[in-house]
This record gives sequence, structure tokens and C-alpha cells, in this order.
Amino acid sequence: MLACPSISVIASLHRFQRPIASLHLSAMSFRSHAFSGNPIKSITQKPNEPFSPQSAFLTLKTLLASKTHGSHFPHFKILPFRKGRPLVGSTINDRMWRLGWLKFDELVSYLESCQLVPSENDFVYIGFNPEGDVVYWAIDATEDGKLVNEFGAKQLCFVELRTLMVATDWADSKCMGELAIAGHARALLEWGKTSRFCGYCGSATVSMEAGRRKECSSELCKKRIYPRVDPVVIMLVIDRQNDRALLSRQSRFVPRMWSCLAGFIEPGESLEEAVRRETREETGIEVSEVVYHSSQPWPVGPSSMPCQLMVGFFAYAKTLEISVDKQELEDAQWHSRQDVKKALAFAEYKKAQETTAAKVEQMCKGVGKEQSLSTDFNVESGELASMFVPGPFAIAHHLISSWANQDDAPEKHGTSALSNL
Repeated sequence: MLACPSISVIASLHRFQRPIASLHLSAMSFRSHAFSGNPIKSITQKPNEPFSPQSAFLTLKTLLASKTHGSHFPHFKILPFRKGRPLVGSTINDRMWRLGWLKFDELVSYLESCQLVPSENDFVYIGFNPEGDVVYWAIDATEDGKLVNEFGAKQLCFVELRTLMVATDWADSKCMGELAIAGHARALLEWGKTSRFCGYCGSATVSMEAGRRKECSSELCKKRIYPRVDPVVIMLVIDRQNDRALLSRQSRFVPRMWSCLAGFIEPGESLEEAVRRETREETGIEVSEVVYHSSQPWPVGPSSMPCQLMVGFFAYAKTLEISVDKQELEDAQWHSRQDVKKALAFAEYKKAQETTAAKVEQMCKGVGKEQSLSTDFNVESGELASMFVPGPFAIAHHLISSWANQDDAPEKHGTSALSNL
């Protein structure tokens, strides 16, 4: 079962010529996938506790009504968003972005300078830090473009979450935590925008529990509505000899990029069934054993699906002949371990991260525009790589690198290799 992979994984390991237990993550250091490991994600508290959504919301409501923005407990920090983009700035000493947290009085001052009056229902509770007596909120500031100039004067700007994802130093746990916070907040805000009306009766919904759920306003309905999560299976299909992996291309991919197969789970379908169905539908390949690897929140999809959950698997093919569904894929091919290892070795992921981080710094200073993420990954000689796979910010990278580098890893037993993420 997904919630306890150790039993199913161990049972499956002995069936393979080369045990999946020897699969390991790439040599780079990772504590968690991008967008996971949120350091302030809330723990459920009793409604009367000071850091609970209910108590914090009452304090927020009182502050807004009194129009006195002095000292208060707990302290509030607010992260503004605009069109799904969090407010960020850059650090002074290095090219590292940071979230643009504002104190409560700072935010109100910015809004009032733009003739905006915030309502308590504009805020969404995203967590707390009891050690610092701080409650964290997010707010959608899309309505007034004047705020862009106000924040720009302080070298703060709104940046696409995908850009920040590439710009994040994946070896920096603090920066990875900032990314996870931004992803969590964006998912809640975007869900809030897409759930303004009840899907059962069509009545308007009202915010509850400081924006963490909604309820139908109709007395005849009163349906409770919770944040949406869309589960997606993503799988690296391997041949029975464990020498080749099936990689695919979609038409929207940048040139030369190949990745894993993926697809949404259908109602009434198990995760393993979804892996087999999607592989068969998109490539004609039949799959037997399916082994869980890890999962990753993915809050950078379209606003209609504000938070996907990528559930990663290794899958072993029973057949080898490929028949590509051209409506789903541009191409699918078997790639040797040697070719995949070469692609991983030459793609300059660190260089791409540092370049993107530098561009975010320039954007915050008001001297650069947001970059396109279709920039080519170059090999060390300066020539274009013949193929590459998604960077370390994506679960696809870890599925592929785990398989490609398994011969370089010391023999491991049980599920220790799978518990690194």
C-alpha cells in the first residue's frame, strides 16, 4: 500500500534480476522533493489554542476592525501573491531569493496607499511557528497593479513559482523550505478562487477556518468543501533485463528533453492499475510489477488544478514493442542505461539553477524580465546536449537517476534506498 511501502516493496524486490533495493538517488544531496518539507505547515490544534486557524482569524478580524495596527499576539507575517506569483526579494550577500514576508502593519500600509481596504476573508492561514509566536498568512493582491510599483520600490517583485523552482538551490534546506511554503500557499489561494460557488447547488460559498475550507451559503445545502488535490501517477518503465528505460516526449517539451510517463488516476482505480493503464494507452507497453518510489506535491499546474500529487513508481514491462498514442505523446523510445547516464552527467543543472537565481535577483532590482524556462541545457564543452531529463526539482529526475546510477551504488537491502526522500 502507498501509505506503507515497505511491505509491498520488499515483497517485490526478490522478483527482479537486479533488485530495486539497489536503486539510489543521484549523488547530489537531497532532504526532500521540491515543494515538500514545509517547515511551517500547520499541525491541527484545538480551536481555542492561540495558533489555531480559528483563534488567529478572530485576532485578525479584531485588528482589521479596530484599525489599530500596533503590538499583538501572536505576531502575523503575510505573503502577498499576484496572479499566482509570490512576492520575493533577494538576499544581500548572495544570489538567493527569499519570500517577501510583510508584517501586518506593513501590508495594511501598502494596501491603504493604493486605496485598498482588506477584508478578513482575503487572508488564508498557512501555518504557525510557536517558537517565534508567529502565524503565517497568504493574501491574493491581484486586484490592483499599483502594488507592483509600491513593492518594486523596496526591491520586491512577484515571480512565477516555476521560475523560483528552477532558481532554488536544492542543497539549501532553508531555500527548499521557502519553496515548499510558497507552493502550499499558492495551492490554497488558487483553490479558493476556483471554489467560489457550490458544485452541488450553485450558491456562493463562504470561507471557513481562516480560508482552509469553504461552506455553501445556502441553508438548504451547507455542503462542506475542502481543498482539492489531484493525484497523478508518474512511472519509469524498465525492461525485464533492467538495461533500458522507456522515456517519452510531449509536444510542449523543450527540444531534446525526455521524461517519464505520467497520467491522472481515474475514479475507482488503484495506483498500480493507473500505472498499467496509462503505460498501455500511451505506448502500447504491457506492465507487470509496479513498485512505489516516492511522492511529490506539484502546485505549479494550471489554476484549475492548484495542487497535483505526483506519485512515483518503477514499472517492469512485459512487452517491448512501442505504439505511441500521438494525441498524448510526440514520441516514446527505449533508452540504454549508458545514454541516460550520459544525459545526466552532461546536463548542467547547477549552472541553470545559478543562472535563474541571478535573473530573479535582477528582476527584484527592477532591471530584468522573467526568463523563459526553455533555455537549453549545455554540455560542459559548450555544445548542446543530445538529450536531457528534467532537473532535480522534479520527481522524474529522481526516478531516472535512481535507475541509471544503481550500478554505482553499494548493495543495499530492504527499503533504505527508497526512504531517502
